[in-house]
Amino acid sequence: MNKENKLKYDSSVNDLLENIKVDYNKWTTWENGVKKFNDGLHIKPGRKFDKVMTGTSAWGFIAKTDGVLKGVPYFVGDVFKAATYRAPAKHVRGSIFSDKTDWFRWTGPNYLI
Repeated sequence: MNKENKLKYDSSVNDLLENIKVDYNKWTTWENGVKKFNDGLHIKPGRKFDKVMTGTSAWGFIAKTDGVLKGVPYFVGDVFKAATYRAPAKHVRGSIFSDKTDWFRWTGPNYLI
């Protein structure tokens, strides 16, 4: 990934984290809980995917490269629901480069309909 694309990727990941916090803040007004959730939200880097963590739980995965997962193609910035703590689910749920925020909640990427 070149420097310009890396900066765009990092900025979009930060935007996703901030939007997850906004969604959580809509859900509760408990001040200590909001601080604890916001402090626990972070990225754990991996080789193919960055894992979005909420405390010690996997919120979802963000693709760092283009590729194929379980026969389904994906692209840089695509977001997957967590199938397990260590692995993403099969289908893409959204993209960090999208302006829309209706494809996820603070609890994770939405289920497919």
